[in-house]
Amino acid sequence: MSSFSLTVNGKPSTVDVSPDMPLLWVLRDTLGLTGTKFGCGHALCGACTVHLDGEATRSCVTPVSEAAGKKITTIEGLSADRSHPLQKAWIAVDVPQCGYCQSGQIMTAAALLKEKPSPTDEDIDAAMSGILCRCGTYQRIRRAIHLAAQAGGSR
Repeated sequence: MSSFSLTVNGKPSTVDVSPDMPLLWVLRDTLGLTGTKFGCGHALCGACTVHLDGEATRSCVTPVSEAAGKKITTIEGLSADRSHPLQKAWIAVDVPQCGYCQSGQIMTAAALLKEKPSPTDEDIDAAMSGILCRCGTYQRIRRAIHLAAQAGGSR
């Protein structure tokens, strides 16, 4: 066991865990932030996407030792009251069906909009291609990202 200082959603935390423990399990099991989902455990589906220093990162394969000292943002930290433009757009376009991949989808889209505030369809498709939606809501996801971009979604 080792002690790690983390900043999660703007709040400092110290956790005593194994250095190779995936950040996903630190977030979910140690800190109780269950919005980030476990999907595949191999960084293939994207359900576990969080931001490390603003970069979309697969938390299921990121050891906590790599996240220490970085700013970690989870879906809970994007907005506490669903006021983020992406969250509003997701609701307006009625994106989710089962909802399992949605936190990873939104966190990936937030990183995209920060990098490209007015993305093209091609930009969106490229950025979102690594996030698996078993319900196939890809067209609605694209519409929601465009809607959020129009509303200033890179905040």
